[in-house]
Amino acid sequence: MSEIHEIVQKRYGDIAASGVNTCCGTGMTQQPKLYEDKQLEGLPVDVTGLSLGCGDPVTIADLNPGETVLDLGSGAGIDCFLAARQVGEAGYVIGVDMTPAMLEKANANKEKMSVTNVEFRQGQIESLPVDDNTIDVIISNCVINLAPDKRPVFAEAFRVLKPGGRVSISDIVTEGAFTEELRADVEKWAECVTGAIDVAEYTNMMQQVGFVDIQVVDKVDAKDVIQQREGMPRIFSARITARKPQN
Repeated sequence: MSEIHEIVQKRYGDIAASGVNTCCGTGMTQQPKLYEDKQLEGLPVDVTGLSLGCGDPVTIADLNPGETVLDLGSGAGIDCFLAARQVGEAGYVIGVDMTPAMLEKANANKEKMSVTNVEFRQGQIESLPVDDNTIDVIISNCVINLAPDKRPVFAEAFRVLKPGGRVSISDIVTEGAFTEELRADVEKWAECVTGAIDVAEYTNMMQQVGFVDIQVVDKVDAKDVIQQREGMPRIFSARITARKPQN
């Protein structure tokens, strides 16, 4: 594992152990509200309290009963459980995460909720433990920005999607670039800050691996999620959708 992978894994392992949501750094007065109250009904606090995202990728995914969904960086499982409700018993949800402590939390939550159509697998999003052309929809919430190299992540997402499959991503992006000095701050990288890239570069990478119909659905200033400091580019929480061509 790279140094960044190791630091990210340690940080999220510590969050899982403490049960305290500090994914985007400390010092924020409150966590932003990412989901409607109705969405969270019936979810235990061990799920909602470890919602480490920066948006809601599930609502814009337009999930249908019977679909197979893959969550990149599933954490304690909140988006997997929300997706599982929408795809129903005929559908299936796979969550992939590289942090053992998070997978332990997710499986404990799954057992507590008696959910049968969700599975959690250990792995890195740059090398997914998923077969080719088997997934209808990929979701991801504030995770791809953590990857040291994002192109393999998009390439893997493209590989596992069925023809015509789609992605629904919530992630941290920028307008402009971080300085090399800020990029070297791996602690801030692990806090979903300095690993973020310009939104145009982000969508261009998706296009380069084959995605089409790429849309930035919305882009919101991330000041409520991330503490910004002088010298940083503008930082946003964006929701992005795209599709793998049918042929």
